Amino acid sequence: MTSVFLEDLDAETYSAIVAEEGSTVIIPTGATEQHGPHMPLGVDAMLSKAIAGVVAEKTGAVVAPVFAYGYKSQPRSGGGNHRVGTTSLGAAALTGMVDDVVSSFLGQGFAHVVILNGHFENYQFIYEGLDNAVSRARVSSTSSRAVLLSYWDFVDEATLEQVFPDGFLGWDIEHGGVLETSLMLLLHPEKVDMSRVVDHPPAKLTPYDIFPEDPARTPASGCLSSARGASPERGRLLLDAVTTQVAAALDGELSLEKITLEVS
Repeated sequence: MTSVFLEDLDAETYSAIVAEEGSTVIIPTGATEQHGPHMPLGVDAMLSKAIAGVVAEKTGAVVAPVFAYGYKSQPRSGGGNHRVGTTSLGAAALTGMVDDVVSSFLGQGFAHVVILNGHFENYQFIYEGLDNAVSRARVSSTSSRAVLLSYWDFVDEATLEQVFPDGFLGWDIEHGGVLETSLMLLLHPEKVDMSRVVDHPPAKLTPYDIFPEDPARTPASGCLSSARGASPERGRLLLDAVTTQVAAALDGELSLEKITLEVS
């Protein structure tokens, strides 16, 4: 079988995929953002790409190259844009990139575009770019459709109870914590150093933002909770829950049928 990742395909194989009825491309989006001392800057992009790959195998979609830069990290969700290593796009740049890339894929003939988001702060700006691109495309083709989702929204309560047996403290403090670290231990174990996990209490976050950002308001580690307890087994629970439910949602919305092409 051929790869689901567009960067691995030759132009003729790619053209055949685009021409299939119901052809669907998944664009993974992430960020270049610190994730504490135990994980690399590319966590968000790595995870969204890997998850998109599994979903593509389940649905017959293909996966575009990942958006490796995202919108500005914020203290109440990602530690803050002031953190060294966090390298971000502004709102207009991210919106424009999404608009351009989605417009190109629809213009080439893809029936559907899915954006699988892996960086919390991206969502509304991706929404704007995707809405703009699809609205224009539907002027000439009423069949153009798109889906925007963030993978963590597909972690169900039963899975949370298994991954967090002592109780789940909330998504707002999961940056660099058990969820992302467990997925990385499963998907990219060579990139995680559990000996460098800083075990500290969850960040106490204010219900508002201040400018300029105050580094003292979030843990010095850059993580908003401890990754102690992360494991590849918990990563497997998370990956299975997310990819199964995302694939089911896409099949329901887009009526996907698995497409298989032999390598020529």
